[in-house]
Formats: sequence, C-alpha cells, structure tokens
Amino acid sequence: MSKRLPAFLIGLLAGLAVAAALVAFVDPINDLLPDHGESRTDEARRIIQDSYFRETDDEELQDASIDGMVRKISKENDDKFSHYFNAEAYQEFQEANSGRFSGIGLSVSEGKRGLEVVDVFPGSPAQDADIAPGDVIVAVEGDSLRGVSADEASARIKGEPGTEVEITVVDGETDKKRTIDVERAEVTVPAVQSKMLRAPGDDGGDGAKIGYVHLSTFSRGAHAELRKKIEDLQKRGAEGLIFDLRGNGGGLLEEAVLVTSIFQDEGPVVTIEGRERDKKTFQATGDAIDDLGPVAVLVDGNTASASEITSAALQENDLATIIGSTTYGKGVFQEVIELDGGGALDITVGEYLTADGSSILGVGVIPDEKVADKDLADGDDTVLDAGLENVGSRIGSDGGDGG
Repeated sequence: MSKRLPAFLIGLLAGLAVAAALVAFVDPINDLLPDHGESRTDEARRIIQDSYFRETDDEELQDASIDGMVRKISKENDDKFSHYFNAEAYQEFQEANSGRFSGIGLSVSEGKRGLEVVDVFPGSPAQDADIAPGDVIVAVEGDSLRGVSADEASARIKGEPGTEVEITVVDGETDKKRTIDVERAEVTVPAVQSKMLRAPGDDGGDGAKIGYVHLSTFSRGAHAELRKKIEDLQKRGAEGLIFDLRGNGGGLLEEAVLVTSIFQDEGPVVTIEGRERDKKTFQATGDAIDDLGPVAVLVDGNTASASEITSAALQENDLATIIGSTTYGKGVFQEVIELDGGGALDITVGEYLTADGSSILGVGVIPDEKVADKDLADGDDTVLDAGLENVGSRIGSDGGDGG
C-alpha cells in the first residue's frame, strides 16, 4: 500500500519547484541583456530607475550614492571632515567662503546634538531672535541634526532672503528647548572686529593701549582686512596686540599662510603631505608688520584647522604667547574637488605639520598659559583679562619683541 504525502507538504514542494523554475528562468534572461560596460553603482542605479515600482529621481539617486561612499570611508577612517556637497550645498559653501551668504547670521561648530552656536553676528536675524553663543540648534524644519555634519546642517538653515526657516534651539544656560521661525537675510560675515583696550595699570588705573582684533574665519581676503585693522590700531597708539582666534573653525589654507605672514617675516608656516599629494612646505610671504610689540593669541576648543596652523606657527617661532584652552586638534586638510555633473567632494587628502614639523592631529595646540573659558554672558572674560595682563606686563620689558 503506497503512502501519500500530506497535502501541505505537496504544496510546499510545489512552491519550491515554482521558485526554482523562476530562478532558472531569470538567469538566462540576464545573460541575454546587453552589457552596458557600467560599474556596479551605475548598473544598480539604472535598474532602480527602470524597475522600481515607483518613479525615482536620478539626481537624488546620484546624490545618495556619492554621499554613501563618502560616509563609508569617513566612518572607517574616523574622519569627521569629509563631505559631499550636492549642487545646491556647494553653491552655499562657495558663498560662505566668499564672506557673503543668505542665512540667519551664525558661526557654528559641530556638536553631538547638533550645531553649537559659537558666535552671533551683530544685526543679524539670529541676534534678533535672541540666539546666543552656547545655544545648540538641534533641529531644522522638525528634522533632527544629531549626527548631521556641520556643513550639511548649515546648508539646511541657509536659503533665499526673506524666506523663513524653523529651527529648534536648546538654551545654553537653562537647557530649555524652543522652536522658532527666523527670517533669512543676506549676511556679510564680519571677518575682523577690532577695538582699543587698556592693560591694567600698576595703581589700579588704566595702563598701556593694547589693540584687540578678532578673526572669525579664514575666508578669502581676510588677511588684507586683518592687516588694515592692525595697522589702524598701531596708528592710534597701540603698544601691543591681542589676536583672538577663539571660535574660529578655520577656512582657506592660503589665508592661514597670509595671516601668519602679517606677524612672521620668513620661514616655514606649515607643511602638507598626503598619500597622493606631494609634500609641500608653505613659507611666510614677507613684509610682516614692524613694531607690533608683545602679542598674545587667544584660543579655545573651537579654534581649529587654519586657526591652529597660525597659532602653532606664532608659538613655535616665539612671535606670540598662546593663552586659553587646548585647541581642537584637527591636523588634516581637505580639498574641494568639483564634479563635472555638479556638486563637489570635500574630502580629506592629507595631514599637515606645524612650522617645526609636529603633528597636532588629536592633540591640538597647547597654550603657553592655560586659562579656562567661562560664561561670557555675565561680561566676565577671564581669557581676555589674562591676555591683557600678559601683554601689558611685557610692554617695555621685552624690547618690543612680539613673543
């Protein structure tokens, strides 16, 4: 007597047979398809475009593909600085480095929760919205900024003048969260701010005149603006100088060399080298400003990249005293490479060494005089006070040396 298979088992075998038949049927069809000579990335994108059950946007697929590649290599190499700019973001990046852009008027750094506000430009929409240094922007248009690069997050905030952007801000003092609409406007980045200060006098009164300059970014042409401000302070009788680089996240490498050359007449400023980049040392360009008197450079944990190049060069050549807290420790440089189809890759291509050949990657520039940053909201700037005391004490006692 023959045994009969249970019905469910017959059904299962039949299903497997159909699946096997489908696989066997698909493979020969793939063999018959024309060879487009494509990479796997291009092939996958084409198949998605042709076969996905809903229509896709080719530009978005390309952006996602490139962004995925950059994120992959960045994660594997613990590289926080490589990014992909789509066409729109690249235009905004170029505008920001030219010193003009449309946004709300902030200088920011990348934090764990989102964008940490470093500076608020005078007269900007951000200032009108009562956003202050130390606040954290955690969302734009309801989308969290956690894990989003500073470049990408900034691009989400920027937009056409007169349009509004919804941002969620966490107060740096109270940790309270608020969501506000801020109207965008044309913003001119004030690369340099200057004023005349006084060193503390021996009798508790005012001491010598000390010039103060704050450089917010190493954007194109910043060195010329900085030189003019310093020379103006000299004409007004400044006997020493405080150069504030706190919160300056860097900018253009060539500007770092030109800014350093305001103080340093000759010798190496920085050396760069990479796997596919020849080793190159950038020298000071000459024509440094004479008779600056003692110089102090103020730094903090947000002093990075080009700012660290300049700080290290002035420290290592005994041209300035570095005061504040240890700098960011970036130590690598990026190259912006335009793509033919639009957009650009901003990728890490090498490391840089300071004037004496040292690497500050993960180490930073260590101040000669460590002074902890305190909340500036109450008007008490302990780092600036330390700078004034340092420069004032050296005026007339070091032969006018800048170091």
